[in-house]
Amino acid sequence: MYRSNGNYEAFAKPMKPEGVDNKSAYIVGSGLAGLAAATFLIRDGQMKGEKIHVLEELALPGGSMDGIWNEQKGYIIRGGREMEPHFETLWDLFRSIPSLENPDVSVLDEFYWLNKKDPSFSHGRVIQEQGKELPTEGQLTLTPKAVKELIDLVMTPEKDLGDKKINEVFSEEFLNSNFWLYWSTMFAFEPWASAMEMRRYLMRFCHHIDSLSNLSSLRFTKYNQYESLIQPMIKFLEDKGVQFTYNTHVNNIKVDTSNGSKVATEIDMTTDGKDNTVALTEDDLVFVTNGSITESTTYGDKTHPAPTEHELGSSWELWENLAKQDKAFGNPDVFCKNIPEANWTISGTITLTDDEVMPYIEKISQKDPHSGSIVTSGPVSIKDSNWLYGYSISRQKHFKRQKDNEIVVWVYGLFSDKPGNFVNKKITECTGDELCEEWLYHIGVPVDKIKDIAENHANTIPAHMPYITSYFMPRKVEDRPLVVPEGSKNLAFIGNFAETERDTVFTTEYSVRTAMEAVYTLLNVDRGVPEVFGSAFDVRTLLRAIYYLDGKQKIEDIKLPFKERLVEKKVMEKVQGTYIEELLKDAHLL
Repeated sequence: MYRSNGNYEAFAKPMKPEGVDNKSAYIVGSGLAGLAAATFLIRDGQMKGEKIHVLEELALPGGSMDGIWNEQKGYIIRGGREMEPHFETLWDLFRSIPSLENPDVSVLDEFYWLNKKDPSFSHGRVIQEQGKELPTEGQLTLTPKAVKELIDLVMTPEKDLGDKKINEVFSEEFLNSNFWLYWSTMFAFEPWASAMEMRRYLMRFCHHIDSLSNLSSLRFTKYNQYESLIQPMIKFLEDKGVQFTYNTHVNNIKVDTSNGSKVATEIDMTTDGKDNTVALTEDDLVFVTNGSITESTTYGDKTHPAPTEHELGSSWELWENLAKQDKAFGNPDVFCKNIPEANWTISGTITLTDDEVMPYIEKISQKDPHSGSIVTSGPVSIKDSNWLYGYSISRQKHFKRQKDNEIVVWVYGLFSDKPGNFVNKKITECTGDELCEEWLYHIGVPVDKIKDIAENHANTIPAHMPYITSYFMPRKVEDRPLVVPEGSKNLAFIGNFAETERDTVFTTEYSVRTAMEAVYTLLNVDRGVPEVFGSAFDVRTLLRAIYYLDGKQKIEDIKLPFKERLVEKKVMEKVQGTYIEELLKDAHLL
């Protein structure tokens, strides 16, 4: 497997890999990574669909890419996916998946057209004091010390950040900035999260620094991610003959690690309560989705909180059993145990059943939720919320079956250890109605109307997700297994708990990238995997980032000590009339 850039290889079809007709594949997990692996096996590996077997513990596919109508509870979404133009492997994947609404075009085509017609732009990124705009909205409010801390982190080699937390490399000055408020609520970082992951995000998404406050860089699907992305993939794969087996717990995969190689020899699984064993040879490729952020999710309802007691979960147990066999298979305990109590664990789906709340939503977002246009363009964060509460309203209808009078709102709270500002409970203790009440309070609904609206004009379903931020647990480099561990002949790890360089977890891109790398490596596909977008290596992006990090100041306005000012003067004289001066002007630094 090798990486490439440019469209020379992006548009090329690889030759059929040698020996692929003698091979088969077993994919553990039908989330985005598993479905992407199956697609790449067929499209680029040219493996026959009927030789691909997808093993899923749930009764339906999709993993964390969900969105469902539950007859007993109502609409449920556990989160949304923020996407951007430089998800290179994601768009490489969806250019090949036909749209369900128009099979003559791809999912990428319809997604592209939709976001051209209805681009993302947030008119109310942060609010406080019951629906009021943040007075410093649009400003990053970084002090020189905080900017230096950002630069110092980026300049630190990844290997030197093992187990370090964000609040160990940043001071309170940084953590009190609008930059951190925008950044943490957009990407779901906690102060005690991994500094290593924070560094990767800074390098991966430095081209978004100028749009943090308006979210104009993001792209969104027409409906929820399950209907817009997962269902088209399932139809494509089923039409190709891929075999799906649901209600299947893969308990263990036995691996022969002798002689310096690693060969998966047996899959032990339980389907519908019946134990089964599949013997494997080197020609049987195994792709494992190790770990899951939505494993062991529990749900509440209008009058009951989501239970917080839970099992470890099948995906974690499988990873533990694999890790016992070889240290190269990673360290799952780092991610699934000793998670801070204060972490984000609760989200909720609020379905509004009439227009009682519409004026308050429109005042903040300056959008009519019934217009069909994307409403919040990502999260609206509530700065003075004890929970650091936030909400997002996507294009409506968010579900194809949604009624015209219904609006679906997703809410989440990053801090789970403090009582709310209106509801005097921790978010983990709240019923659906109470989650709704807290949201209504923060968007400015009069206090005397809140209880009636929550109880009689809305249906709110809480979801408890014990592992939702486990991607960001402080870790060492070796705690995640490589996509294809050294010496592996037929075993690969896919998804956000597998390790590939430079890219960032908690993204759809990471799921697809690991799947592509796994398939290309095990089948020796002779086509480059598109490299991670190199925004951190583009001098134009870096100059523009400097402009915004320094509060949109021009070079001559930045306060420097006397000696540095003299040096700056000499440098500016040298660049006058050169291409460097043009670059500085393009970045608004001159």
